Amino acid sequence: MSRQALGKGLRSLIPQSDTLNRNLVSQIEVDKITANPFQPRKHFDQEKLEELAESIKNHGVLEPIIVRRAGGEYQIVIGERRWRACQLAGLATVPAVVKELSDREMTEMALIENLQREDLNAIEEAEGYQILIDEFSLTQEEVARSVGRKRSSVANALRLLSLEPQIKQMVAEGRLSRGHAKVLLSVNPGKQRMSLAQKVVEEDLSVRQLEKLIQQKPKPGKDKAGRDPEVQMVQDELQRLLGTKVRLTYKRGKGKIEIEYYSDDELERIIELLRG
Repeated sequence: MSRQALGKGLRSLIPQSDTLNRNLVSQIEVDKITANPFQPRKHFDQEKLEELAESIKNHGVLEPIIVRRAGGEYQIVIGERRWRACQLAGLATVPAVVKELSDREMTEMALIENLQREDLNAIEEAEGYQILIDEFSLTQEEVARSVGRKRSSVANALRLLSLEPQIKQMVAEGRLSRGHAKVLLSVNPGKQRMSLAQKVVEEDLSVRQLEKLIQQKPKPGKDKAGRDPEVQMVQDELQRLLGTKVRLTYKRGKGKIEIEYYSDDELERIIELLRG
């Protein structure tokens, strides 16, 4: 995502390193700063934090963090990783720019900054979008505009939150990729989906291998429900392509396709897929 994707209002809130007025930078006591309560990033690599702390010891903090006032203290808007590294390095103060921001502006800035740096895993990104929806009553379209994403990208990201907690944890930890997660959404919730996720992790399967596994042709004959395996295979493929539950009935070249959706945004996403 390019910086041109940001709205003018938000872009003006984020100081660029080449134009930053150094007179705006203050040295603020590390102990008077608290983490961003709306921080979308939940995982901080300890080894990388220690490497950054060592660099800060040798070269100082090259880019100030951004904070807002919170009573007699400050809350981090951007730069929590640098602040954590300063704590590890034993610094008493950290260079910071103080901004007057609303909760919504704070959340949007933190999410945008992490998206631009590609610091978020797929679940953290989705949870960041969900915060904007839940806390500030934004629609998916409004979220997409605020962070410079397509509405369909936001909708697809949010769908990952419907995965089982164990699978979401696998994605957050990097054991499953975003691509794996999207493919797993085409499988009905429950034991089958969990089993497939475990198999991907244990056998280090690629996304394509997972797709082939799901598409494997059943043995000849009808299943316990009396369904033709060819019909079941087509239904499974439709579910994979549309990312939602599909029911297919077929008899002598005729039948119907039922596609489930769970919100207006989900319906819009499916229509966009059908339009190509």
